[in-house]
Amino acid sequence: MKTIFVSGTAGSGKSLLSSKLYEYYTKNGAFAAVLNLDPGVEKMPYTCDIDVRDHVDYVSIMQQYELGPNGALVMANDLIASKIDDIQNEVNTVNPDYLIVDTPGQIELFAYRSSGRFIIENISSENKSSIFLFDGSLITSPVNFVSIALLATSIRLRLNLPTINVLTKTDIIGEKLKEILKWTTSLNTLENAIAKETDGDTYALTTNILRGLNLSGFAQGLIPVSNVTGNGYINLEGALSRILNLGEEVED
Repeated sequence: MKTIFVSGTAGSGKSLLSSKLYEYYTKNGAFAAVLNLDPGVEKMPYTCDIDVRDHVDYVSIMQQYELGPNGALVMANDLIASKIDDIQNEVNTVNPDYLIVDTPGQIELFAYRSSGRFIIENISSENKSSIFLFDGSLITSPVNFVSIALLATSIRLRLNLPTINVLTKTDIIGEKLKEILKWTTSLNTLENAIAKETDGDTYALTTNILRGLNLSGFAQGLIPVSNVTGNGYINLEGALSRILNLGEEVED
C-alpha cells in the first residue's frame, strides 16, 4: 500500500482533490481508498472508506468538555492519535493499493501538533508522500505567493515527507495562471513582480524569504490541476509515481 497525505490551507480544495485523485486511480485500474482525518467536516465529495468520525465525535467533545468549536477540534484531533490502532485495522481490512488521506481543514491542527506527526509515522505503508495545495485564489499577488510558499516549506519540514506542490482553482484565475507559473520557474520574474507591488521593509523581507526558499530547492514549479476538466492529473500522478512507485505509472 502507498499512502498520499493531502494538505493545504482551509478552503484550498483538499477534499475535492482527494475525490478527483481517487477517481483517477480507480479509472486507471488501481484500487484506491480515502481516509478522512477531519473530525469536524459535515459533507465530503466522496464516500469515505475509513472515517475518523466513526471513532471521535467532535460535537460530543464540545458538549462534554464545554469547549468552543476550535478547542473541541484541537482535542478531537489529538484523540484521533489514540485511535491509530483501530484506524490501521480498518485500513488493513480495506487493503488498497493507494490510501488517500484527506487531512483536517485547519492545517495547523494536523501539521503543527505532535498528534499529526504521530499519525503519519504510525500508518503502516510501503511508501508515503504528501501533496500541498496552493490555493490559486490566494496567490494571485507575488507577496501572497511567497507567503504560501513559506507555509508549504514549513509544512514539508513538519511532515517530513516527499512533497508535491499543486496549484488548485486554476479555472477561476484566468490569465493570472500563466504569470503564477512563471513565478515558479524564474526567480528574477518573481522578484520584479514583488518590486512593483511593494517597497521598503516589505520588499526586503519578501525577497529574503524568497531567496531562502529558492536555495532550499523550492523553485521546482507547481503542478496546476483543474477539477473541472481533469487537466493536470496525469502530471500529478506521474509525480506521485516517481516517489511512490519508482516511476512505474498507473496504466491508462
